[in-house]
Amino acid sequence: MPLMTFHTETLRVRTGNHETVHDLTADCESFLAAHAAGRDGLLNLFVPHATAGLAILETGAGSDDDLLAILQTLLPPTHPWHHRHGTPGHGRDHVLPALVPPHATLPVTSGHLALGTWQSVCLVDTNVDNPDRKVRLSFLGA
Repeated sequence: MPLMTFHTETLRVRTGNHETVHDLTADCESFLAAHAAGRDGLLNLFVPHATAGLAILETGAGSDDDLLAILQTLLPPTHPWHHRHGTPGHGRDHVLPALVPPHATLPVTSGHLALGTWQSVCLVDTNVDNPDRKVRLSFLGA
């Protein structure tokens, strides 16, 4: 049986003062190049924030903008949110992880993400009050 290895590190991502879908795919591949070395396993991503999530989606063709637009519809800033500190409508940011989870586990084959042709790994951040984010990457592989 092959020896299992575990590597983890934290990415720091600056999302700025606007809602964003930030592509992490290249960061994930760089992490795997350093730690997976042609092996198979799983990459787990976790966002230790109460107001951000992770999504696997196509970017650059409008899907990222569509996601932010539908989140505005599903979680309108003008709703009378019970959670009221921060920027008006900030309560919606705390509901976001229920719809866009703060974690993802992806297959790794031969040291690379086994994503579909148009899939990207993205940080979804609607919280304009917190421009600095962390994403923990963890590889478990044989």
